Amino acid sequence: MFDDAYRRGSLSSLAKEPHPDDGPITTINEAGQDGESFDAVPPEKRTIGFVSAIFLIFNRVIGAGIFATPSSILASTGSVGLALFTWLIGALIATAGLAVYVEFGTGLPRSGGELTYLTYIFTKPRYLAIAMYAAYAVTMPWPAGNAIVFGQYILLAAGREVTQWNQRGIGIACVTFCLILHGCFLQWGLRLQNALGTFKIAVLLLIAVSGWAALAGHIRLPEDQKPHNFRNAFEGTSSNANAFVTGLYNVIWSFIGYSNVNYSLSEVKNPVRTLKIAGPLAIAFVSVVYMLVNVAYFAAVSKEEILASGQTIAALYFRNMFGASAGRALSVFVALSALGNVLSVLFSIGRINQELGRLGVLPYSRFWASSKPFGAPLAGLALQWLMCVIVILGPPPGDAYNFILNLVSYPLSIINALISGGLLVLYTPFAARLGFHWAPPFRATFPIVSFFFLSNVFLSVAPLVPPAPGQSVYKSLPYWLHVVVGAGIFVVGGVYWILWARVLPRLGGYRLERHDELQEDGVSRSVFVSVPIQK
Repeated sequence: MFDDAYRRGSLSSLAKEPHPDDGPITTINEAGQDGESFDAVPPEKRTIGFVSAIFLIFNRVIGAGIFATPSSILASTGSVGLALFTWLIGALIATAGLAVYVEFGTGLPRSGGELTYLTYIFTKPRYLAIAMYAAYAVTMPWPAGNAIVFGQYILLAAGREVTQWNQRGIGIACVTFCLILHGCFLQWGLRLQNALGTFKIAVLLLIAVSGWAALAGHIRLPEDQKPHNFRNAFEGTSSNANAFVTGLYNVIWSFIGYSNVNYSLSEVKNPVRTLKIAGPLAIAFVSVVYMLVNVAYFAAVSKEEILASGQTIAALYFRNMFGASAGRALSVFVALSALGNVLSVLFSIGRINQELGRLGVLPYSRFWASSKPFGAPLAGLALQWLMCVIVILGPPPGDAYNFILNLVSYPLSIINALISGGLLVLYTPFAARLGFHWAPPFRATFPIVSFFFLSNVFLSVAPLVPPAPGQSVYKSLPYWLHVVVGAGIFVVGGVYWILWARVLPRLGGYRLERHDELQEDGVSRSVFVSVPIQK
């Protein structure tokens, strides 16, 4: 069980003597106000300011999704009206999710994101939540989807034919570049992230504003070829639950990133105050711009062209609005947007791997927890790079992007359901009986958390419903593959827990205990120690 300081999350006293089996200790800054509490991190290690925090969210949220997924969303929903409604639902789910993560982040202001929150809530069976999340975090190829889109759009910009291997080769080069930058040149990586974040916001604003001209009919197409997608907007609407959820997953993929600062809170200056302001500001802006961009797409590109466009709808929009040469320029814009997303995602997931090392759950945990030799989690970044390379090379080229998207989104829905469900329990009087004293400086409120919980339960169950003939998101893969693989990853984590925390200790005559220690870089980490059982 966690000590009282960690259970309460934000207190005004320092944690003293830890119990050997306690979780990671939160050291509280007595001078902190407004719920500010700090991990045992030296001030010089906190390098992420308010602006960088906003761009961490922008770059994670705004990747290739808004440029590449509207076609598949329209195919899944069947109509323009339901497609737009799906984007609205996705924005509401993202807003509710942001509120949940801000509450957890302000109550437990340390790195790790979901890992920290699952560890806090699910203390029994001991260490099971850590092991299952570790299996998920280590194996998920988060940046791979945008790396593939980067390769596709770079080839389109160069006027080259997109083939299976040149697209994959450029995608791997993209992830490798980001690994080197974030692993060896931390400050330059943050600067490039911020610059690309500014650039992609400008591109989205250009599309959103020019969409008003498209609505007025100012399109570079003959009159008889201009689209009229808003007439009978709900014509062709699909009633299949699996197809709707597939479209919603695409939308949610385009919003994933509202929790991005939570993964590196131990590196954020004034983490509680920064999180409370940066998160809502970023998501409110993105939600409005996303809706305007989708309206612009439907105003300038016919439904038939959108359905046939695959992941190049944005290029068609620029062609119809600004001419053929502009379509090629847009390909460069989308490629740079995807690069910014890969940079942001790799930055965060590398720190999750590092946090797993600090907790001591991974083999050779000291290696994964290290920030040597360049002050960045190079080992954790390299592990995520390896997973991306494997997945980029694995699935059939036509299904690679959608498979990666669903493979990442489905397990996250299960995790979000567990986190939000746990938060609902913390709101009840029953929580105090379990030893929880939850008093964060920000509250998401019961209705918002309930909405987020029910949304993720739906997203976890609905993919099990078979799609109608011809409506599967995959061309050559079974519709259920990402569900089976995603659930299998958690099963692997459970098997690892049985061996690591139950079978091996029993056979070896020892028990696992967690002890806190201070690393050479001044950052605390938990270490699992094998303590012999006295007979």
